Amino acid sequence: MRGALRSLSTVLIVAGVLLIADAIVAVTWQEPVSAFLAQRSQSRLADQLDELRERPPTRVDEKALASLPTQSRRIKYAARQLRRQTPAGGALGRIVLTSLDKDFVMVDGDDPASLRKGPGIYPDTPMPGEGGTTGIAGHRTTYLAPFRDIDSLERGDRIELEMPYGRFTYVVQGTEIVAPDDLSVIEPVGYERIVLTACHPLYSAAERIVAYAKLAKVDPARRISDAAAR
Repeated sequence: MRGALRSLSTVLIVAGVLLIADAIVAVTWQEPVSAFLAQRSQSRLADQLDELRERPPTRVDEKALASLPTQSRRIKYAARQLRRQTPAGGALGRIVLTSLDKDFVMVDGDDPASLRKGPGIYPDTPMPGEGGTTGIAGHRTTYLAPFRDIDSLERGDRIELEMPYGRFTYVVQGTEIVAPDDLSVIEPVGYERIVLTACHPLYSAAERIVAYAKLAKVDPARRISDAAAR
């Protein structure tokens, strides 16, 4: 009987230590199980993104791009086509947080299932290059915690969005804490920008932290540049 109790005590002690270790990892970094699942999703999304970049435009798209007189209109056309052809949770592009030394594949959607894969572009906001405010949501403590440190972004830091149709460079304007239902942050402001949103403070959904960044430079993909020469 004493031996059985001793064994049970050992099991309980080991289980307790593992639970404490898991809690420490979650608090100091991120929850490990969801991080593993998100990393697998990111790998699959990266493959999807590579396919999108390498896929040649259809003959219809080639003609449409060649008929548009300006680069901005060609980019808008390509952005609309990409969103139209991408299912919820599908890969759209890559966000590079230069000052934080992090990058993640972005998906289409801000629903829970999509955000478990990576940062997601709000479906009711325009795509990069369409001339408005692009909203991007992300987790801070689970599923790789892509936006965990966006409170460390400083004015002047660069954020790049690598889309199949071009690279968009934004300059951080600042951060703000808002109510979780404050939709004014994604309203148009007369120039193109992105807003990154996440729960605040850490381990709470009481508020939202928002990082604003203004578009500074556009480098169109080769297929967009080549269309101008046709």
